Amino acid sequence: MALCDVCGNDYDKAFTLTQGDRKGTFDSFECAIHAFAPKCEHCGCMIIGHGAESGGRFYCCAHCAKKAGVTGIDDRS
Repeated sequence: MALCDVCGNDYDKAFTLTQGDRKGTFDSFECAIHAFAPKCEHCGCMIIGHGAESGGRFYCCAHCAKKAGVTGIDDRS
């Protein structure tokens, strides 16, 4: 069994995520998202989809990117 890095639960089905040099052990996707997902620069929500990136900043959607002043980005083409 392994301990979740976020909640400390000792769980027999824990899993490990690796992103570059970052690594974490989690008991659920919820905890993994809490630890690994970037936050939207505009609204602060956790980005669990593709999101949008501009100038090294992450946004959950084109709407938030536009509200933050990003130009040339749309939800649909």
